[in-house]
Amino acid sequence: MIEINSKIENARVPVTVITAKGEIDASNYDVFQSQTEKIISEGAKYLLLDLQDVDYMSSAGLRAIHTLFNKLRQLHQDVNDDELRKKMSVGAYKSPYIKVANLTPKVKEAFELGGFEIYLEVYDNVASAINSF
Repeated sequence: MIEINSKIENARVPVTVITAKGEIDASNYDVFQSQTEKIISEGAKYLLLDLQDVDYMSSAGLRAIHTLFNKLRQLHQDVNDDELRKKMSVGAYKSPYIKVANLTPKVKEAFELGGFEIYLEVYDNVASAINSF
C-alpha cells in the first residue's frame, strides 16, 4: 500500500511537493504513476518527490519516476532528444523540473544502481530542494 499527498510550495516557481509513504514496487507503481501524472495534468510543472517515508523502491518505481521525468521534459520542450542523450551520457544534464529529496538508504542505493543521480538532483531535505528551483 502506498499513500501519496501533494502540496504547493512557492519558490522562484510554484513547486508541487509530492510525498509518498510506503513501498513503491510492481504491486503499486501504477498508483504512484497515475496519481503523479494526474498532478501534472492539473497544471504542475515543477515536482519535488519527498521520499523520506519510502522504505523500498523496485525497478517498477524507478520506471515510474523516469516516466515523470519524460512527461515534464516534453511539457517544457526545452531540449531535443539527441541533445538530451548526449548531455545525460556525460552527466551534463540534471532536470530542472523534477527533483528528489530525503532518500532512504535502500532507495538511494536503487537510484544509484539505476543511474538516476546522473539526471536527477538529489537533496537531503525538502527546504534545500525547494530553494534549488
